[in-house]
Amino acid sequence: MKTHATMAALMLAATAVLSGCATGPSQSQYYPASQPESAMYGTVDSIQIVQGGGQTSGAGAVVGGIAGALLGNTIGSGGGRTAATVAGAVAGGVVGNQVEGRRQQAQAYQISVRLDNGEYRTVVQDNAVDLRPGNRVRLVDGRVYRY
Repeated sequence: MKTHATMAALMLAATAVLSGCATGPSQSQYYPASQPESAMYGTVDSIQIVQGGGQTSGAGAVVGGIAGALLGNTIGSGGGRTAATVAGAVAGGVVGNQVEGRRQQAQAYQISVRLDNGEYRTVVQDNAVDLRPGNRVRLVDGRVYRY
């Protein structure tokens, strides 16, 4: 019974850590305004869908390895238990790393904006729900908002 409670707690912790690893694409280009309160205005020139890098931090492998080792430790006894623990740790680490990599490949939007002063800015952000080419927008702290 104690083993099941421990496993449940570890799986819950692993889920929390892996969900915390989800981040936006690492190639984001931010062009903050000269002052945080000010904004730049312009028109959306184009919007393209891009994929994230899929790079991992290693947290998925660590959490997966721990979970795999704990699961492997519940199998067999003696030398067989040790082998199962090692195999579980390796398999869990590989699976955890792959899961984290897939989470990092989230879809993002590359938005090109022609500013009122004639400059162009490109911003990568996680959504562009209400944006279309030709929309009047404002650029604040590296994000594009409909104006």
